[in-house]
Amino acid sequence: MSYAKEIDLLNQSVADLNGNINVSFEFFPPKNEKMENLLWESIHRLKVLKPKFVSVTYGANSGERDRTHSIVKTIQQQTGIISAPHLTGIDATPDELRQIAQDYWDSGIRHIVALRGDEPPGYTKKPFYASDLVALLKEVADFDISVAAYPEVHPEAKSAQSDLLYLKQKVDAGANRAITQFFFDIDSYLRFRDRCATVGIDVEIVPGILPVSNFKQLEKMAKITNVKIPSWMPKMYQGLEEDQTIRNLVAASIAIDMVKVLSKEGVKDFHFYTLNRSELTYAICHTLGVRP
Repeated sequence: MSYAKEIDLLNQSVADLNGNINVSFEFFPPKNEKMENLLWESIHRLKVLKPKFVSVTYGANSGERDRTHSIVKTIQQQTGIISAPHLTGIDATPDELRQIAQDYWDSGIRHIVALRGDEPPGYTKKPFYASDLVALLKEVADFDISVAAYPEVHPEAKSAQSDLLYLKQKVDAGANRAITQFFFDIDSYLRFRDRCATVGIDVEIVPGILPVSNFKQLEKMAKITNVKIPSWMPKMYQGLEEDQTIRNLVAASIAIDMVKVLSKEGVKDFHFYTLNRSELTYAICHTLGVRP
């Protein structure tokens, strides 16, 4: 291949996207003042990229849920960005969930990420599934609802087919989109998207993108979440245990390549798991052409 042709291909690769994608970001509630400062720095840094929405997670207890409530409302009031709280059926009765949903609606919150939630050890209450929560939310008001999807199958699912049919239940109950668990095997996502279409799931399947700046931490997370780590990936981080700067560069490179490939496969929306840090996500978006 000639040098000129290589340059043309490189230019085309960069130009293909040129900002023609939509992004959204996930944050989690801070547990102390230092983490709270980091969160707000990240939100204000990333808001200029005009995300479609930002979501805020919470664990299965009312204290964290209250923090999520407060943060979501403040983000939307201060920045004007559509803000979506995570909401689960764990640790709340249906009546309490209706009250929470009504409070969100009255506060101007229109988008909710509806999840079953992780049951804590010793949890004995009857399960309140995400499909039940979606139906409940739609009874309260016409929320824009995102739900979770698992290209490599939820670790508690009986089978890939039952997991897929459960996603269809959530969509049939009124979910507007599905956001995937993070993944690195692009074929897994594309096969999953095809399988969704075959069972009549017609909402967008938004890829969840996790820039990996700590590979050891990822290995632990992947075991818990049933996420496949491709054979090439450990080699990328080998020897970088003490070099955070280079790990960040590797993380950005992998995420950028994933978005480019998925974009060529027709994907337009991407959800970034920020871990409350803006620099890496901002750099990735900037390179992809998503800019102020």
